[in-house]
Amino acid sequence: MIQFIIRRTMMAAATIALISVVSFIIIQLPPGDFLTSYVATLSQQGDTIPEEAVTALREAYGLGEPIYIQYYKWISGVVQGDFGQSLEWGVPVNTLIWDRLRMTLAVSASSILFVWTVAIPIGVFSATNQYSLADYFFTFLGFLGLAIPNFLLALILMWIGFSWFDQDVGGLYSPEYQNAPWSMAKFIDLLSHLWIPMVVAGTSGTAGLIRTMRANMLDEINQPYVETARAKGLSELRLIWKYPVRVALNPFISTVGYALPELIGGVTIVAVVLNLPTIGPLLLRALLSQDMYLAGIILMLLSILTVLGTFISDILLAIFDPRIRLE
Repeated sequence: MIQFIIRRTMMAAATIALISVVSFIIIQLPPGDFLTSYVATLSQQGDTIPEEAVTALREAYGLGEPIYIQYYKWISGVVQGDFGQSLEWGVPVNTLIWDRLRMTLAVSASSILFVWTVAIPIGVFSATNQYSLADYFFTFLGFLGLAIPNFLLALILMWIGFSWFDQDVGGLYSPEYQNAPWSMAKFIDLLSHLWIPMVVAGTSGTAGLIRTMRANMLDEINQPYVETARAKGLSELRLIWKYPVRVALNPFISTVGYALPELIGGVTIVAVVLNLPTIGPLLLRALLSQDMYLAGIILMLLSILTVLGTFISDILLAIFDPRIRLE
């Protein structure tokens, strides 16, 4: 196990370094740069910017230098904890991402918890009651959850929250708590707003994992080790949850690695609809405006989360499934 952890740590570091290079190259691929887009936007609005000012800004941000020099300056700052200056916002990238990253983690963690809490029991029940009326009902709900677009579900839940519960919809806080310091009242207000993005972000994942859990359980409940445990007199409920469920959980554990980046990237439109202060809309805006420092560091953070999540998934799989050996 120790050798595996050391080997995977070295591989993770090399992967992150390679991803940083690829990410920086990708955000530089579109023609022009931030200043080109900025000048074009001003021209459309009827404003102009002196050529001397454009040249000064280009030199200040190093935009006139070769890409490998720009990358070296950027990655050197990242290693030291300096993520650079956002070209569009005009403030350090650090001040833009950390609060949004916390909100993103809150939405993502609650969505993953919602997915696991709903999908596992329903998948187990559907498998142990195959072809029953309840199984057909949950199958229908699963297909319905996969078919409904997330942004449409977000609009429906916003209407329900506003019409039935007389609740402020959109965002994660009520107006009076928007800029207030953290307190128990602000935390409770956050929880009261969190249920809509939690359900929206977790619906499609729940629908898919219900089918996955059901299929895996059907493969396991007739295995010889289950029949042996049943023959020894183990109660059916304890048998199901102790043996086949433990093995059938592998897909849930193996998806931890890409669950967070998928939630961040996959619900960007939902975040725009719900006006959520998360990373997704910020990344979209940074990519559209070619804000290379901001877009680059967000892509880096998502990559690091993916690599760390995959690393944790591998270790958890070895712990939960004795058939897996890391040597």
